[in-house]
Amino acid sequence: MDRAASVEQLASRRFDLLVVGGGIVGAGIAEAASAHGLAVALVDKGDFASATSSASSKLIHGGLRYLRLGDVGLVREAHHERRLLMNVVAPHLVRRLPFLFPLYEDGPYRPWFVQSGILLYSTMARARLNGLVPVERAHRMVPQLRGERLRSCAYYADAWTNDGRLTVANVRAAADAGATVLNYAEVVALRGGEGAEVSVDGRTISVRAKSVVNATGPWVDRLRRLEDPAAKPSMRLSKGVHVLVDGGEDWDSAITISHDKVRVSFAIPWEGMLLLGTTDTEHDGEPEDVRVTDEDVQQVLAEASVAVDGIGPPRATFCGLRVLPGGDGQTANARRETVYSTGPSGMVSVAGGKLTTYRRIALDALDHLGVRGLSKKPRPLPGATGLDRIDWPFELDAPTRAHLLHLYGSLAPDVLAPATDNPSLLEPLVAGRPDVRAQDVYARTHEWAVNDEDVLRRRTTGWLAGSRTPA
Repeated sequence: MDRAASVEQLASRRFDLLVVGGGIVGAGIAEAASAHGLAVALVDKGDFASATSSASSKLIHGGLRYLRLGDVGLVREAHHERRLLMNVVAPHLVRRLPFLFPLYEDGPYRPWFVQSGILLYSTMARARLNGLVPVERAHRMVPQLRGERLRSCAYYADAWTNDGRLTVANVRAAADAGATVLNYAEVVALRGGEGAEVSVDGRTISVRAKSVVNATGPWVDRLRRLEDPAAKPSMRLSKGVHVLVDGGEDWDSAITISHDKVRVSFAIPWEGMLLLGTTDTEHDGEPEDVRVTDEDVQQVLAEASVAVDGIGPPRATFCGLRVLPGGDGQTANARRETVYSTGPSGMVSVAGGKLTTYRRIALDALDHLGVRGLSKKPRPLPGATGLDRIDWPFELDAPTRAHLLHLYGSLAPDVLAPATDNPSLLEPLVAGRPDVRAQDVYARTHEWAVNDEDVLRRRTTGWLAGSRTPA
């Protein structure tokens, strides 16, 4: 459906549910509700996944450090969801990744303590791991691992993903099930339990809906105040900064780096580069004003150097905002729980949560809306099935084929189909990346991309081309 048709449908249909916010939580809610048979509209004032849902640490993980904070239930739930995402929901997008946890003589933890935690973590993950690996083996797995004063390394496994693509896949699943989805469509007023006024493409339209769910992430309180101007703040924001540098291509594992008994950061081989981060500092301004500062970058590089030698200069940076429950104390100590609230006109607001548990959050949000009989059975996202029997329409080099398989799964041949009539679409989208021009066409015709940034930043990995050292 083209954009004009979606706008007209948004204005003419009566929906059971209007989901405001097209990040991973909003997209997950729209997918679950549409699969249940509800008439769903999904809108976002920017692009889908344009905020934190494309600016995370790219991890689908249980959250090892949450054991230290006592969030055993969260870790158990996250492990359950990680298994479902890897095996059923999105096996092409969510892939296993080993982690080393280096234990230095001057570090905050003793080996026996970490080994006990790893064993508990691995038991909850239903994984068979040895717990500790010798220093020599650790250096073979991660050649840049800092060896000075290194005692040993704990070993465990989680998973990684392309967070923007995972979000878009959920939007696609919702649309395939009948939802009307539209980006660059901002809710400017709520209609007292009857829907909302939405500004889109220079006009304001009335969207009729029985229920509204607020999944706007860092903007959750702003939308709550449209419903109730006296609504008190419900959350606080924490900025997470990441830095991309050259490296990681010869790594067989990621690294978890402990800085004290609460905070950890990561060094993750991702998309042919090394992803470092993240910070965890309170953000007091408006969500749209969040920026990466020089101090943020220096912090990320300094923390990474605790365990990684030979870090090169930054090639790219990005940041996102975590939504945390309101309260005092440092954001690093705040519980990563999801908070649901219901406003005076019945709008349900969802604040917080983890990328890994987005499915569980979506089901709980619909339960708060009074939707009963929801199936909790995991459903494969578009492209998640038939991965072992793809009929490639063209001869492609192995890196390009693997890249397309990761981003699109079994839909990759559909992405390439227009190249039958226009072979130039098999040419690189940007120099230095495995993306091809056919992906640009597909992003605009099948994935609601409106501009080049939508294509390069959230549908492909083209944005990373400018971050690489010229050949």
